[in-house]
Amino acid sequence: QLVESGGGLVQAGGSLRLSCAASGRTITSYTMAWFRQAPGKEREFVAGVTWTGTVTDYAYSVKARFTISRDNAKNTVYLQMNSLKPEDTAVYYCAADFSVGISVSDVVYDYWGQGTQVTVSS
Repeated sequence: QLVESGGGLVQAGGSLRLSCAASGRTITSYTMAWFRQAPGKEREFVAGVTWTGTVTDYAYSVKARFTISRDNAKNTVYLQMNSLKPEDTAVYYCAADFSVGISVSDVVYDYWGQGTQVTVSS
């Protein structure tokens, strides 16, 4: 089970840190990613990190603003979001994929959290 937390309401330019805690299984061997879905839009890839934590990938729209990281000892993945914009408003989902690389396609991910709402006001 993956449980996201840390969402909320923030003004444009502000920061939030999302957490994704895994229970019932270890995420050590999984590529982990964050996706988001805004109202009326399809779910989109935001950021991913390999199981070692050494390789990351980001959507162009969040590059240089968001940072994904993981603490395998705590079975937790994080998404630090800085310089938030109103267009970042969405439900953010954590996902796990038992693969080596980072896929931007949501269909390959095996496990999903329930999502956490992020709202950025202008």
